[in-house]
Amino acid sequence: MFDAWSAAGITLAIVAVYELLLAQRRWPRSLARTVHAALREDWFAAVSQHRGSEILAVQTLRNSLMSATMTASTAMLALMGALTLTASSFHASFGAADAAWPDFTPRLVMEIVMLGLLFASLIACTMAVRYYNHAGFVGGMPVESAARQAWTAAGTAYVRKAGLLYSWGLRQLLLVVPAVAFILHPLAGVGTAMAAVIALAQFDRFQPADETAVA
Repeated sequence: MFDAWSAAGITLAIVAVYELLLAQRRWPRSLARTVHAALREDWFAAVSQHRGSEILAVQTLRNSLMSATMTASTAMLALMGALTLTASSFHASFGAADAAWPDFTPRLVMEIVMLGLLFASLIACTMAVRYYNHAGFVGGMPVESAARQAWTAAGTAYVRKAGLLYSWGLRQLLLVVPAVAFILHPLAGVGTAMAAVIALAQFDRFQPADETAVA
């Protein structure tokens, strides 16, 4: 049987090893986030070449902005709730005036991980909102105007960055689940981490029906 510290280490190691292996992959066309980033760039380039596409571009970017806003709001609410629930644990571990060192426990460590992931998700989605907002101004400019031509490259970069930040925010929200499961029961964290990695493996893999479409 594993003790709580072993369960915490295995839970974090499962996720860390998967993320490390994903970062080492050298096949960008098989990674969904890389392919989809290129898709957004191609989309912005396409709408920048056709007169009358300004309204469509703004509406599409507005939809993406609203999705990022809702995810940021979800992360904020979850962060506020988590802070409320973990306040007693932090007070007990860090609030003792006579303690030379904080009393770290596996539960406290996982609570810190959970808060860190929620905070990172909030920051990523907030930055995605910012970039989508900037891209919306560029997409709303008349295609044939000099200002649109001057800002097209920046708009393409904004769309790419916004999409990547939004995907990171969603990813970090998903990775909160193993931490929450561990807080409920240490062994539940291990099982949930494995389930989360399996789910991420499906999300991270790009398998188009016709691979020639992205060749």
